[in-house]
Amino acid sequence: MTPAVDLLIIGGAAIGSSVAAQLAGRSDFSGRIVVVEADPAYTFCASARSAASIRQQFSSAINIEISLFGIAFLRDIGLRLAAPGGGQAPDIGLKEGGYLFLATPETRPILDENHALQRQLGADIAFYEPEALARRFPFLNTEGIAAGCHGTTGEGWFDGYGLMQAFRARARALGVEYVAARVIGLDQGEAAWRVRLDTGDVIEAGAVLNAAGASGGAEICRLAGLELPIHRRKRFVFPFTCREKVTGVPLLIDPDGTYVRPEGEGFICGAGPDDDPDVAADDFEVDHAFFDERLWPSLANRVPAFEAIRPGAAWAGHYDMNLFDHNAFVGRVPGRPGLYIALGFSGHGLQQSPAVGRGLAELIATGSYETLDLAPLGLERLAQGKPLIERNVV
Repeated sequence: MTPAVDLLIIGGAAIGSSVAAQLAGRSDFSGRIVVVEADPAYTFCASARSAASIRQQFSSAINIEISLFGIAFLRDIGLRLAAPGGGQAPDIGLKEGGYLFLATPETRPILDENHALQRQLGADIAFYEPEALARRFPFLNTEGIAAGCHGTTGEGWFDGYGLMQAFRARARALGVEYVAARVIGLDQGEAAWRVRLDTGDVIEAGAVLNAAGASGGAEICRLAGLELPIHRRKRFVFPFTCREKVTGVPLLIDPDGTYVRPEGEGFICGAGPDDDPDVAADDFEVDHAFFDERLWPSLANRVPAFEAIRPGAAWAGHYDMNLFDHNAFVGRVPGRPGLYIALGFSGHGLQQSPAVGRGLAELIATGSYETLDLAPLGLERLAQGKPLIERNVV
């Protein structure tokens, strides 16, 4: 029996649509691709609710290489994701303002080590001693800071929702079908996977990719008899404006975990909470006390001008957090032929979507990775108890 669908992708946000667009665009793949998306308006997906940024300042080689490809992809998005036959080229408003990681005397050795690896792999990262840091970023309070690293080029922020929609538009133009439904059953047969939808439909697929993210990725795994340490965690994004004009602000990462970056005429900020429980799929309530008690004091300490700020309308989003090592699981699912996974991005999904989409398209079409080996992100490391340690978790 020939399956009706060659590849069924569960989840049509940035990761799922990136795979769909890049696989459908290959000359060596002519199969039928269907994307099942439970939130077709993309109201609650992480791609629409994140801070939408990209960096090379990781501590692991694979994450650096993924982002080096990613920034090249984003710079050329008008060509890479242009609709076949012409039409308006996508524009995601990429701004390469760089990340600025600050280190205390205790964490400086980690910064030194990370910077050496980043430079070795070709990332354009500048290292600043405290005096040079104060000259380069005069708005900073450098008290207690031993060094800083700034992405001179290749790091910044962009329109995450726009990137997702560009992938989706490209995929649809290449013949990928999108179905608005929720997957409620996933069974492995002799020749195909049987995917049951809440609409009552059953789709037989030769291969299935679980890219459902925080909206249901872990639950989809359980349908296939797979238990992974993927947890739904909530994060807040708080916009604000500043009374004093502060220019030249990068995406600043304070040693205490607070981040801030420009957004329009103002800024957005956030941080991971100390108490970080799992949350329900429909829990998008904002804790405004988190801004007053946790973020504002940190912002005002590091950038004194941020003492006088006015908060705007905040929002919440969900991460598919991989508590094993805060890196994604990407690739084949061992022991389940035809099942692929792209989950647990822990906040890095948007920036990694170009490279992960390309890699999975290669793997599905040819059976192996061709240009960048994503094997370090494979699920095998969980069974082996060998986490891929990433020390630059934001």
